[in-house]
Amino acid sequence: MNKSGFYERLCVVLSKEQILCNEPMDRHTTFRAGGPADYFLMPRTEQAAAVVAICNEEQMPYQIIGNGSNLLVADAGIRGAVIAFTKEAEQIRIEGNRLTAGAGALLSQAAACALREGLGGLEFAAGIPGSVGGAVVMNAGAYGGELKDVIINAKVLNADGQIQILNTEELDLSYRHSCIPQRHMIVLEAEFLLHTKPKEEIQALMDDLKKRRIEKQPLEYPSAGSTFKRPKGHFAGKLIMEAGLAGFTVGGAQVSEKHCGFVINKGGATAADLMELIRQVQLRVREHSGVELEMEVKCMGDFV
Repeated sequence: MNKSGFYERLCVVLSKEQILCNEPMDRHTTFRAGGPADYFLMPRTEQAAAVVAICNEEQMPYQIIGNGSNLLVADAGIRGAVIAFTKEAEQIRIEGNRLTAGAGALLSQAAACALREGLGGLEFAAGIPGSVGGAVVMNAGAYGGELKDVIINAKVLNADGQIQILNTEELDLSYRHSCIPQRHMIVLEAEFLLHTKPKEEIQALMDDLKKRRIEKQPLEYPSAGSTFKRPKGHFAGKLIMEAGLAGFTVGGAQVSEKHCGFVINKGGATAADLMELIRQVQLRVREHSGVELEMEVKCMGDFV
């Protein structure tokens, strides 16, 4: 691996403003924790294939992130490159009842654009902080809605560096799951089929969901949203509360007293604090109820 050669090749494809070295990842995750990435790259989607090709040819390991809203990065950071599609580089287009958004566009932005055009179907997404690409990867959802309900297809870069279009069935969408990670693909764009709906009805539903979020979720603290997947037949937050863990703290990390399904950065939490708290919660819930809690948050980097 020739780092100087790698950087020089990147500069042919990207501007220097799109290449950050030793970039702290706490600036790019909603947990506000995590050490530096050797390289933090911000290509536009049309530059992605060239950037990935350079990484492969220079034997530079790389990982893909969206808005960092469902991510915990280790304190030691990330060796290699992080490729991030940023919202500034993305476009949202609407033709008839179809909305197309680049991977880096925020899901909330897509929902806002649909509202302006009087298109319903994305109301559930208005308060989700993730990017469109990340939402496709995990089939994001909230309040009874999921991406699989409205997505038609996704444009992806496959493991061979070729662009493919995958329809809903091919994406294999289920609860917080798609085929994208297993097949080592990168989402570049997604297309959604929406329906005509009065703007006031769309706005009313969005306002109601926003009110429910504010009342029930600790939005005033850095977090990655729901920390655990919903166990079959249970609710993670209820299990955690019943195990007596409301307010449980490790360093600067805490189980939210407002919603026990959220682990929050109460102030100055390290990634190690957050991970140890998560491990303790899993252990205590297993001991109390016999239920195994599976993390919904994705981890990146090396955790001890």
